Amino acid sequence: MNGKHTVVVDGIRQVYEAAGTGPVCLVHSGGPGVHPGYLRIPELESSLTMVYLHPVGSGESDLLPDGDYSLSRYADFAAAVLDDLGAETGYFLGHSHGGFVGLQFGIDHADRLRGLILYDTAAVYGPELFEVATQEMAAFVKRWPDRPEAGEAGRLWDAATVTQTLEITDDESHRQYLSGILPAYFADYRATIARVGELTLQTRHDPNRLPVEWDVRDQLGTIDVPAVVIVGSYDFICAPRFAYEIDAGMPDVRLCELHDSGHFGHLEQTDEFAAAVLDFVKETA
Repeated sequence: MNGKHTVVVDGIRQVYEAAGTGPVCLVHSGGPGVHPGYLRIPELESSLTMVYLHPVGSGESDLLPDGDYSLSRYADFAAAVLDDLGAETGYFLGHSHGGFVGLQFGIDHADRLRGLILYDTAAVYGPELFEVATQEMAAFVKRWPDRPEAGEAGRLWDAATVTQTLEITDDESHRQYLSGILPAYFADYRATIARVGELTLQTRHDPNRLPVEWDVRDQLGTIDVPAVVIVGSYDFICAPRFAYEIDAGMPDVRLCELHDSGHFGHLEQTDEFAAAVLDFVKETA
């Protein structure tokens, strides 16, 4: 099972990579459009078969010709990977936008889930999420007044999100934008990078991607599968209030807040993140 594989759904290639041993765990990266390499979590591979998806529109998978990257579409491609693996059920670890997919998977394919690991995510995607993120970005800039990279992250965010003056038109401009705002994704960017090395997010920009707004907060009570919600206290893009909404809305859920992390707790507090996942898997085994 370990290694790189491809499943074709309606002529569209979905690539995935499997590593480790134990129950299957689908791993869905964020973005959308961000390549999955940043989300490799070797600390979990001794207990789980980690199946790292290259979500359609990113990595080595195909773009969708019709531009319809709905959350249900992503969930269907993830279900096709389970089918390709011959796995009736599996865990689903979704980070950020991947967590949106995880929640949609729980709505559309609950019978295929052993459990949901919802990591720095929300049950809503649209203006409300970005309004809160703008407030959190301002708080980040204020927290680091002497760091030029913090001021630059705030400037880029406002140009792209508030004033709509920053044009993101291709892979390179998208990569440069993400690199510029990346410090805001960490509780302490400099400390984390000094410890783990530079992090570069690789992306694909699909000009045909249709806009998506999505809100399943009123459906959380119907997702009757075990779940753990992991959130960093300093997450600016999916602020903790959204994790607490999920915690309040789902019937079988536990919450883990990482108090020294932003959006990348698996890098910022690796041991605590891994323990939260493995304790959950042990509970639900």
